[in-house]
Amino acid sequence: MISIQNLSVEFSAKSLFDNINYVINKKDKIALVGKNGAGKSTMLKIIAGLQSPTSGCVAKPNEITISYLPQQMELNDSLTVIEEVSKAFSHIDEMRDQLNKINNELLTREDYESKEYQDLIDRLSILNEHIAMEESENREAEMERTLIGLGFNRNDFNRPTAEFSGGWRMRIELAKLLLTHPDVLLLDEPTNHLDIESIQWLENFLITKANAVVLVSHDRAFIDNVTNRTIEISLGKIYDYAVNYSKYVVLHQERIEQQMRAYQNQQKQIQDTEEFIERFRYKATKSVQVQSRIKQLAKIERIEVDEVDTSHLNLKLPPAPRSGDYPIIADNVGKRYGEHQVFDNATFTIKRGEKVAFVGKNGEGKSTLVKCIMNEIPFTGNLKIGHNVKIGYFAQNQAQLLDGEITVFDTIDRVAVGDIRTKIRDILGAFMFGGEASDKKVKVLSGGEKTRLAMIRLLLEPVNLLILDEPTNHLDMRTKDILKQAIKDFNGTVIVVSHDREFLDGLVEKVYEFGGGKIKECLGGIYEFLEKKKIDSLAELEVNSQLAKNQTIKSTNTPEKNETTSTNNAKMSYAEQREREKAIKRAEKKVKEAETEISNIENEIAEIEAKIAAGDIDNDIFNIHAEKNKKLENAMSLWELASMELEEIKSKNINN
Repeated sequence: MISIQNLSVEFSAKSLFDNINYVINKKDKIALVGKNGAGKSTMLKIIAGLQSPTSGCVAKPNEITISYLPQQMELNDSLTVIEEVSKAFSHIDEMRDQLNKINNELLTREDYESKEYQDLIDRLSILNEHIAMEESENREAEMERTLIGLGFNRNDFNRPTAEFSGGWRMRIELAKLLLTHPDVLLLDEPTNHLDIESIQWLENFLITKANAVVLVSHDRAFIDNVTNRTIEISLGKIYDYAVNYSKYVVLHQERIEQQMRAYQNQQKQIQDTEEFIERFRYKATKSVQVQSRIKQLAKIERIEVDEVDTSHLNLKLPPAPRSGDYPIIADNVGKRYGEHQVFDNATFTIKRGEKVAFVGKNGEGKSTLVKCIMNEIPFTGNLKIGHNVKIGYFAQNQAQLLDGEITVFDTIDRVAVGDIRTKIRDILGAFMFGGEASDKKVKVLSGGEKTRLAMIRLLLEPVNLLILDEPTNHLDMRTKDILKQAIKDFNGTVIVVSHDREFLDGLVEKVYEFGGGKIKECLGGIYEFLEKKKIDSLAELEVNSQLAKNQTIKSTNTPEKNETTSTNNAKMSYAEQREREKAIKRAEKKVKEAETEISNIENEIAEIEAKIAAGDIDNDIFNIHAEKNKKLENAMSLWELASMELEEIKSKNINN
């Protein structure tokens, strides 16, 4: 579908990519991986057509559609959320304009047998198919599902986008891209501004509805669940693995070990050759052999070993000064902004040495409670900080407190104590401040770099209660592993606000869930919590919510209610009762037919997926699979409408 051919990119005489070749196929879900600075974001920009390579090209058909979500973007703030998102369907109007142009051209042409005329007919057919497919969807319902899936509430839809933070506006842009259903979706760190539930919804969307996807992410669980192919960028080359990230890690390690063995063998061969040349250089009887070895040495193509982490850095936090048994005791704590009650009746106790997570949708009060603990904002109820508790607090604005006039190295050197002072440069390197970067002044660093530096500074201060608010947003996977291990080994108390499931897994033993104005305590790790919640996706949450509502409706139909209904029905005329009974039967029949249709389609999809799993694949099988899934969506929509109609008729019977 898209072919990257002999691609090379150079910046300031430094080669970023060197003659790279690979193909992006339909339904590929590709993770681009590599160290920071390897060129992952640059690769996405080149595929999107926003940046040109030094040489080589990206070959793609004219009709292919590509959508790109960068890490940072300029956003338009003049419209409401729903108006901005509806721009996703502007391409339908563009296709209609193209259709009209082709129709007008066909009316004026008479070269019916020519290739150009046939090409126009083919283009006309493709456009008609695309328009028919796009217009078969319920735009409003699709926009609503997508926005709710990404964490918006219905009352947000008509709010101006200017009222939302940068992270929420990035969600608006992501919603627009998903709704365009492009042939290729390019995503650069899409999970940075999403909470756990929204990430799970996005995972499900990319797995079930997206076409080809190429993404860059430091969220290991996310890329593991979504991708089926991993392309590693290293030292200007690429290594293509037809597996997800976890399997790639194993294969990557095997490749590095093979590469190292080959490198060592070659180094021995080079050393032996050089020793032979040096030994016999001045002996006339060996001159032919010496010249032969010199030529042989010149022809050797030197093996490069990819970037290998040889430091095995073990970041150890300073020992925590002993605190009281209960660093935090909350009793009936609440916070309100005007008419909006963020949370109320929060009552819990965090014991010394516990490591806990605050999770939930954005805006449900996680960071607000942290600010209450830090006594930065007023609140109701009682919140007691235990004896001798020394808090180390990491927030996004922490970077603003750094001294811009000193260097990165000096920033850490001023807080480091003991043996850690001998490892400052290793620690800086682990957090992507290696080499000359450690000598930069803080004021010239980017926002993300300042955030990382503030994180290191905090971790080296002797505290016994660490509060970390989204600590992993600007860290790569290796650095996150170092940070996670350091926190696991820390003997103090830790509160982590995070949406990164992989980071929380094995780190926390208790989860506090924020939602609906309440804070619930859940014992166990993050995956035990998710298992209890049964939230593989936000869609499942919505289904559970709808089922709960239906069960509530059924449970309220007590015998007394039914007797009242019977009495009301008795007051109706016989003809009215018969007509209502017929309407209920018709509605029930529609629901049953819709359920049968859904079951049939699901069976067909299962058969296709079984063929794919068995390797029985032909050219059309993935297209058929996509069509069946779209048909299933439509059948589900019909079932929802039929169910709503049935409930409406029944409720009229009750109320009359």
